[in-house]
Amino acid sequence: MKIIFMGTPDFAVASLRVLVENNLDVVAVITAPDKPAGRGQKLRQTPVKIYAEEHGIPVLQPERLKNPDFLLELKSYQADLQIVVAFRMLPEVVWDMPPMGTFNLHGSLLPQYRGAAPINWAIINGEKETGVTTFFLEKEIDTGNIIFAEKCPIEPEDTAGSLHDKLMNIGAELVLKTTQAIANGQYPQLPQEEVAELKPAPKIFKEDCLIDWSKNTADIINFIRGLSPYPAAFTYLQDKTLKVFNCEKVESAFDLTQITETPQSIYSDGKSYLAFQTADGPLFLTDIQLEGKKRMKIEDFLKGYRF
Repeated sequence: MKIIFMGTPDFAVASLRVLVENNLDVVAVITAPDKPAGRGQKLRQTPVKIYAEEHGIPVLQPERLKNPDFLLELKSYQADLQIVVAFRMLPEVVWDMPPMGTFNLHGSLLPQYRGAAPINWAIINGEKETGVTTFFLEKEIDTGNIIFAEKCPIEPEDTAGSLHDKLMNIGAELVLKTTQAIANGQYPQLPQEEVAELKPAPKIFKEDCLIDWSKNTADIINFIRGLSPYPAAFTYLQDKTLKVFNCEKVESAFDLTQITETPQSIYSDGKSYLAFQTADGPLFLTDIQLEGKKRMKIEDFLKGYRF
């Protein structure tokens, strides 16, 4: 069975690696074009491209997925199956090309959290469980028949970063399981359930990451966890952007007589804590990055900062 693999970031590399290490025939990889990055604007290759070239797998990097030259080249590989992990939306002419179809790995338990940021939104919304799903691509995004799904608990200390890594590894094993099942011709195709309340997972933009201190501490903690380490929740400190990667509610360490009723009021002893008032109490920032500075623990930050 000839396989075309499509993906871009590290999340996709784990799935590609497990296919290669289990001697499945990945005949080519499709990934995003190299892009300039950093101060020197040097071209940066995607993690998937780096891994593929290290293992002698041909790499295609089309700017446009409907480009006739790309489609001819893709067809020339005569792939039986296409696998998509953390790539962009495919046109029907691409996903409908292989005889065995094209399946996608998605970072949620479908049909919940369809969209570009399922890991972030599951934590932001305070979910206790999520997972990964493999499904066949159809015209409507993230709506095709489910092949397999695997659950994963969300621990109270999980951030988007730690949950990403868990789902990356669980997902890689699910991709292998799905591929082997398709090769053997023994796999389910379950229509996605009709759910009364669908929770979406749209792409997150910078303006979506501003902390609303008028909310309660539990919601703000989930918001910060769900955006840590990237793209990172932020607030403002003396007119400068302050990214917040971690926080905690520690009332016992704080003189509660100082508390006002005004959300976003700031409290600090200038040495050990920096707290923002929320709707129901102070929230202590523990891991931050001020605009123009490196990321650091709050104690280290306060050693060099003056209010």
